[in-house]
Amino acid sequence: MFPSLKKLTISLCQVGLLLSCMPAQSADLLPLAKDIKPNTNNLPPAFVKPLKVSVCFFDIQGSSGEFYGRAKDIGLIAQRWNIKTDFKVFTDEALATESFKAGKCDAAVITTLRARQFNKFMGSVNAIGGAPTYEHMRVLLKSLFDAKLEKFAITEPYQVVGVFPVGAEYLHVRDQAMNSVEALAGKKVSVMDSDPSEVVMMQTMGLQATGASIANFVRPFNSGEVDALVAPAMVYAPYEVQRGLGDKGGIYRTPVTQMVASLIINRESLKKKTTDLDSRVAAFHAITAEFLDQLLDRNLVTIERTEKEIPKKYWMTLEPENEKKFQEALRTTRMQMTKDGVYDARMMKLLKKVRCKIEPTAAECALTDE
Repeated sequence: MFPSLKKLTISLCQVGLLLSCMPAQSADLLPLAKDIKPNTNNLPPAFVKPLKVSVCFFDIQGSSGEFYGRAKDIGLIAQRWNIKTDFKVFTDEALATESFKAGKCDAAVITTLRARQFNKFMGSVNAIGGAPTYEHMRVLLKSLFDAKLEKFAITEPYQVVGVFPVGAEYLHVRDQAMNSVEALAGKKVSVMDSDPSEVVMMQTMGLQATGASIANFVRPFNSGEVDALVAPAMVYAPYEVQRGLGDKGGIYRTPVTQMVASLIINRESLKKKTTDLDSRVAAFHAITAEFLDQLLDRNLVTIERTEKEIPKKYWMTLEPENEKKFQEALRTTRMQMTKDGVYDARMMKLLKKVRCKIEPTAAECALTDE
């Protein structure tokens, strides 16, 4: 992640969305950070003047949410450097986003679907088919440490200072006979309406897409109003997705996209409070770098454990020819959405570089059209 991006990435472990539906990780953050203190292990000293930062924080469970609790831990760690955090917790992500835009908060923790409006480069990390596995996500996050990319994370007055994986989004179908691109054509699918690109994505693939809020997007699938659903595994239990899957349904093993969370700051707002914003950012980078890898490992383990809790009978592995067509449909859709200006072309090049690093013999690696 960018040098200034690494600093607050840790907060993204608590990002709201459906994250509150995830099982608690095995340890709190404070024990991991017990030795992280000013002037130790080459960490910077505490700032002389306090900096108060207000954060519009989305947690679907509100102030009682598991991830808001972790955010408060981060606040306690930040106090060691004389940084005071004031979390404004929202159960409505749209309201959290609008409050941030209106200047009611210095920072926001929201899904990247909504964060794309503040910075298209970082808002494109979850492009359709861009990172097929969690191994790809790990390599991508490490690639973002490149200092040369930092400038792309800033679209004044906003800066994306952290991204963190939430989990892959999979295509759920009410009948496993929908096991090919041809069988999906014209079918109705429900997606989250956090960002219009979710609807565009499915429509470009040939499905009839309808968007709904995070609280309601599973309902049409469970009630039989639509044939398919795009959602992460973490919604399975709390939203009772098995009702929609029934005895015949299934879940494509190949992800459609990766759900990612973003931490965004309003640089203009924070510069009114401190003259050394970039130094503060660099300090957070140094602090969180001390245990960022551990948190990433724990988060991915939690995500994978959640996926394993879904009954094996629902996971669908497509026939090789159907899988090839599905992957090509994802690629064609991604390229079209990039051409239409939805995705940032620079991020698409980075994502392709990551994919070809992991699978250099893939057919796309010999092509120059993306």
